[in-house]
Amino acid sequence: MNTPATEVDIDDDLVDRLIRAQHPDLAGPLVLVANGWDNVIYRLGSDLSVRLPRRQVAVDLIVNEQRWLPVLAEQVEVSLPIPIRTGEPGEGYPWPWTIAPWFEGRTVADVPPSERSGIAVPLAEFMTDLHRPAPPGAPHNPVRGVPLAYRDEAVRQRLQFISRSAELLPLWEKSAALRPWQGPPLWLHGDPHPGNLLLNGEGLVAVLDFGDLTSGDPATDLAAAWLVFDENAREVFRSHVDADEVTWERARGWALALGTALAAHSADNPSMAAIGRHVLDQVLLT
Repeated sequence: MNTPATEVDIDDDLVDRLIRAQHPDLAGPLVLVANGWDNVIYRLGSDLSVRLPRRQVAVDLIVNEQRWLPVLAEQVEVSLPIPIRTGEPGEGYPWPWTIAPWFEGRTVADVPPSERSGIAVPLAEFMTDLHRPAPPGAPHNPVRGVPLAYRDEAVRQRLQFISRSAELLPLWEKSAALRPWQGPPLWLHGDPHPGNLLLNGEGLVAVLDFGDLTSGDPATDLAAAWLVFDENAREVFRSHVDADEVTWERARGWALALGTALAAHSADNPSMAAIGRHVLDQVLLT
């Protein structure tokens, strides 16, 4: 299966007209850099980015980013794509949109898994800083941070399209039966795959794409241990996060769930498909 289809046409001309109509002082050269599941991303000039939902389902997600990223930036050391300006519907485009900083670097997805161990500690520290109790009005995402059993039907459906389902299904059944998170809902990034982690010469420089921002079980984010790392780096990461055995096992279950989504829905996206293959290989190791 492919990436979900776009629900609105977005091109350079539309984005340029939106910027010139609403933020003319920021108008400049545009370069399309990503056309993802939920959003289209442009680079604007040398130091800005423009993020526009491509599906209705992403509208609430970008509003959550606009509302909460300035708050979360106060509690973490790593840079976040805090909105500099927000945009309104216009020029035939129906939804809100965001102008945020552009961060130089390359994503962890562009680095071989065997060479990612250097960010194990910084990523663990980021998650420790982020995973604090969320306020009552924090976003709720029905597919992140919830008990794993809530994801059972979706995971089983995706496993039908994955060649290693006979090995993965017993692990999923064990994961879905684990005791749910018993603590307060914590802030979560919600989508901690290597394409959302940015490196430069100094290491982990930014964490991107908070579209799945939510509150709930920290095991969702700790799934990065399998999404990002190999077995050796995973042990380093684990030694720097506060996770009991059940939480760690739930994290592996979340890695499996997220991995099946990537593996089953990325036929037209080689980078995401590679992440999906990596994580499913890793969850079968430890």
